[in-house]
Amino acid sequence: MTLDKRLGQRFLPYGANYLDWPDMHELRDAISQRVLFRYQTEAESVTSRLERFAAERLGTSHALAVHNCTEALRLALISTRPRLGDLVHIPAVTFVAVAGAVLSSGLIPVLVDVDESLSLDTSLLPSGTQRVIIAHMEGTVASIPDDVPYVIEDAAQALGATFPDGTHAGTYGYAGAFSFHHNKVLTSGEGGLLTTNDPAVWATMRCYHDHGSARVPGQYPTWNQDAYYGENLVTSEEVAAIQLQQFRHLDHVLTGLERHYAILLEEPLVRSDVAVLPRAAGDVKTSVRLRWESRELRDAAVAALTDRGIANWTLNKYLLPDHPVTAGRRSLYADGFPWNLAPDQPLVLSTDGFARTRDLLDRTLCVPLSPELSEHDQIQAAKTLRKMLESV
Repeated sequence: MTLDKRLGQRFLPYGANYLDWPDMHELRDAISQRVLFRYQTEAESVTSRLERFAAERLGTSHALAVHNCTEALRLALISTRPRLGDLVHIPAVTFVAVAGAVLSSGLIPVLVDVDESLSLDTSLLPSGTQRVIIAHMEGTVASIPDDVPYVIEDAAQALGATFPDGTHAGTYGYAGAFSFHHNKVLTSGEGGLLTTNDPAVWATMRCYHDHGSARVPGQYPTWNQDAYYGENLVTSEEVAAIQLQQFRHLDHVLTGLERHYAILLEEPLVRSDVAVLPRAAGDVKTSVRLRWESRELRDAAVAALTDRGIANWTLNKYLLPDHPVTAGRRSLYADGFPWNLAPDQPLVLSTDGFARTRDLLDRTLCVPLSPELSEHDQIQAAKTLRKMLESV
């Protein structure tokens, strides 16, 4: 692949560049043993090894592997033992899966406006709020609200991010959800991880994710007399094996992103109508975020970068007040469940009807960083990006 090609459209994002067949020791072992179900063998499964490794790496007491991050969010919500129709406060700017996880759990999302960092504005939460999902979008560590018993962190886009005190994003609140989707920091195509520091909560999550069973590895599942129903959210050995291989490269990915971001900051833009949005030290630098003076300039930059083959994206698609899933309140249930349980009150918290947020999104452009490039190539990529942006 030529340097010009590598500086243009990125073929693979982040951890996908570190997928390497000779490095897939766990996957080779699972296939050679012909056991791809984590509870089939009495020996420690690859999935259990992944959970132990991830918990140690993230500094949390317990980790549970599931099919995807949406399931992790649902499982976290259900483990709080809610009542149907209970409210869950979520960011107005996030992927629609967050709202979907709330609704598919029989709960009602309340859209909360965001602050300048595009994270949920915790100052808008009313007294007595019980459940909040905080999204660490674009690797940015969001603020955690005080006095909320069930804070669930959506760290799908922030694996490896840390709070100022060194605590990992996704391990601060009641529970944390991570994603291994193709476009995330690490990938297995799909996949999810759920974390908690409460052993009783973990036990509830573990039972529910396997039909409510009291599972003993190597044996048919059993159910205690007080068992409740559950679902099948158990991940497979081959997916866990790929995730374990990816975790071994997490530090390489994070270091490469940090270096590329620092290099970009050394190449300042010689124009006053665009600014690089600052990132905190603990953020995962998945992209450089640019804030333009107008949407017209932002759109011109999108066109220029796209024409040149340089990967970029905007964030307007994340505005949930405008998304059909939340705005339309449609349901496959004949009675409109769970929207039919929604209280007769506004389900949004915003001081201006999201006008400021729409303006921020309209002027924001993201350009992904490339941890897999050498320092020399990252320098060349920074020069190319600066030249393109200054020509807009």
